[in-house]
Amino acid sequence: MSPSERLTRDAALLGVTLAPDDAARLLRLLDELERWNRSYNLTAIGDREEMITHHLLDSLSIHPDLAGTRIADVGTGAGFPGLPLAIVNPSRHFTLIDSSGKKARFVAHAARTLSLDNVSAVHSRAESLNPPVPFDTVTARALAPLPELLAQVAPLCGPATRVLAMKGRWPEEELKKLPPPWRLAGSRTLTIPGLEAERCVLIFGLKAPAALSAGPPAG
Repeated sequence: MSPSERLTRDAALLGVTLAPDDAARLLRLLDELERWNRSYNLTAIGDREEMITHHLLDSLSIHPDLAGTRIADVGTGAGFPGLPLAIVNPSRHFTLIDSSGKKARFVAHAARTLSLDNVSAVHSRAESLNPPVPFDTVTARALAPLPELLAQVAPLCGPATRVLAMKGRWPEEELKKLPPPWRLAGSRTLTIPGLEAERCVLIFGLKAPAALSAGPPAG
């Protein structure tokens, strides 16, 4: 099975249908990441199969949880989860934010190389930004403990913003220190094809919809 076929098959298990062009651009993103990584050390993961699992599929796993059309990815690093999500969501605009200049430069380069007109790279700390309009969804992957993460993303959020925090194990102790007025509005276990480690996404908002479960994710 080719890398493109494997990626398409495993993305489908996550509920993401990849067109051939999508799969090609996702793999080309890894080509660029491998090339830049030789000089700039953007990611500790160097094995190609692991990059597909840990970067591409892990990023695509929260695709069903996105809401609205304006998405911010805070602490995006080398562009994950923002770049893979932007590839499969051309009608949404993604603002990828990182305090590392070299990582923000790579994100801008990758967006140009892949013709992603729906991506903006921002070299900044999220708490220093003051967007005129709140984002619809804010994503963050393994960025910081939850109280710190929510403090960082607060300037980007309004009453209707959905914050998606990607975590490994269920962060019981962090949730005990959740700062008001934030509320856990939902959660979901993420099962990444080929990845044994635990993964979950926690959904936060300033108003928690009553219909969403606020307990630990079901197995």
